[in-house]
Amino acid sequence: MENKELKAINANEKKKIVKLNQSSTLPGSVRIKVETLRELPAEEVEPKDIIPQDEVLPEIVTNEELQEEEEAEAVELDIQGKTREELAAMLEEIVQDPDVMKVKDNVTAIRVRFMQLNKEAADKEYEAFLEGGGDKDAYQHEMDDVEKRFNAAFGIFKANRAKQNELMDAQKIENLAQKKGILEELKQLIASEETLKKTYDDFRALQDKWKTIGQVPATENANLWNTYHFLVEKFFDKVNINRELRDLDMKKNLDAKIVLCEKAEELMDEKSMAKAFKSLQKLHEEWKEIGPVPQDKKDEIWERFKAATDKINAIRREHYSKIQEEQNANLETKTALCEKAEELLGEENASINAWQKKSEELSELFKVWKTVGPAPKKQNEDIWARFKGTMDNFFSKKKEFFASLKDKQTENLERKINLCIEAEALQESTEWKKATERFKKIQEEWKTIGPVPKRHADKIWKRFRAACDTFFGRKAEHFGGLKEEESANLAAKQALIEEIKSFELKPSRNENMEAIKALQKRWIEIGHVPMKHKDSINTEYRKAVDALFDKMRSNQNEISTNEYREMVEIMKDDPEGGDKMRKEKTVLANKIQKLRDEIAVLENNIGFFSNSKNSELMRAEYEKKINKAKNDLKVLEAKLKIIND
Repeated sequence: MENKELKAINANEKKKIVKLNQSSTLPGSVRIKVETLRELPAEEVEPKDIIPQDEVLPEIVTNEELQEEEEAEAVELDIQGKTREELAAMLEEIVQDPDVMKVKDNVTAIRVRFMQLNKEAADKEYEAFLEGGGDKDAYQHEMDDVEKRFNAAFGIFKANRAKQNELMDAQKIENLAQKKGILEELKQLIASEETLKKTYDDFRALQDKWKTIGQVPATENANLWNTYHFLVEKFFDKVNINRELRDLDMKKNLDAKIVLCEKAEELMDEKSMAKAFKSLQKLHEEWKEIGPVPQDKKDEIWERFKAATDKINAIRREHYSKIQEEQNANLETKTALCEKAEELLGEENASINAWQKKSEELSELFKVWKTVGPAPKKQNEDIWARFKGTMDNFFSKKKEFFASLKDKQTENLERKINLCIEAEALQESTEWKKATERFKKIQEEWKTIGPVPKRHADKIWKRFRAACDTFFGRKAEHFGGLKEEESANLAAKQALIEEIKSFELKPSRNENMEAIKALQKRWIEIGHVPMKHKDSINTEYRKAVDALFDKMRSNQNEISTNEYREMVEIMKDDPEGGDKMRKEKTVLANKIQKLRDEIAVLENNIGFFSNSKNSELMRAEYEKKINKAKNDLKVLEAKLKIIND
């Protein structure tokens, strides 16, 4: 019924009642007040007035991702720890049920979790693509079989949902027709001259039938609702002379609304905010279906229901406020990660190691990024675009560096190829002296040339080495007496090693160093030895020299300690010796502590080196520093002991 019709009916009825009231034939107790035909109180007419508009089932959070996660939260489904394959299999099974409303929440929960895992997998794929030197503009994500299976299953769900929506729309139209029919019957009932008992029973039947009919199109809901309540009120006005009957009906309505209040109050203890909110929506729908209550209880019952609703809304606002705070904190963290990534981008890297180090640092930042939750939706895409853009620029610059490096390596390859050609031209020469000198120069030049592309490095080196070996092999064969000379050289080197082993150190460190240099020079001056003995004799020589240096260091420490003991003895005879010794003791203690700290730092840092060729060189250098520091520490501790004694 249109609003104009409602106003017309109201006007006509008011005129009738005024006329009746003016008649003296009606007893005072039966007089009908004009106010009874006013439109029902706003709380009973329009759902928007059940609670102030800003409190009616508020959509506090409009973030679609949070809404989807909220629906997933409401489902008690064991999906944590499941793989993408397992989630796809679960979805394939669930979507076989055509009842969309029954499986909707489960589908949402599975989809939210699958999309999280899928994004993590895609991020790793993208990161690996860039680190492998890939062009960011050329990257394209290819769906794997699991993702295709999942999308196909979700497509079945969407098709079922579309089909069910069509059926629901058709049902809403049918429901609208049925409710309009009830409205017509109510009009007829109001105009009926049947007995009160008969009309009241028919009225209750129509009310029960109205409640069983489902939803109608949203555009028709408000007008339909207003008309229904207006006619209900009109019916009660018709039977107003039977107050007991109306009071009984209102008492039943009051009991029903008390039950709704209790259910609403129980929802305040519900842990799942999604479940509480959905249940509250249903309670509001039920509240609207219940008619008026006794006037003296109307405000009381309404305030109770409103209070429970307000508390649930407040809890929900607090819940999303915390989420908002977390997301703001995530935004701050991600902003800091962006700034750190931008610092890395702004630094200059002139070597492969520098680029590798910065790449590892950026990779660590990305790992941290993936552990941070989402930022507020308005900033989430922008902050990701900022971080991703920085990564893209970094790897683009890295690619440019390695491209220029590749050009330099190609140039080095050309230079080494030319040396190979020259060596191959000389390898058959019989001008031994002249060719040998040239070979030496070629070899020296080879050493000055930088690296070549990795795939050519071994091949070009073998080619060059083959030419050199060919020439020097022919030369060795030509000079047959070399074998005897090499044997004599071997004997000379063995004798020199024995001499090094038996070397007696002198008190003076300088004398010892000069003596060791002389021994090393003699070793160098001795010519080649037979090839099969080359490695073993060199190893034995290095061990002997290292042992001599160790012996010299140990002896030097002992000499230093003895000299220090003499100095302390002299200091004791000094009139101010006591103060000097205390100062000396403090200096030694500070040096000892500093050395201990240095050793601790070095030993801690050495544990961070990975197993690589470059790391081994650094590890050896650190071990050398540690050994020297420990040796110095022993000397200082010995000196401190002398002072203390």
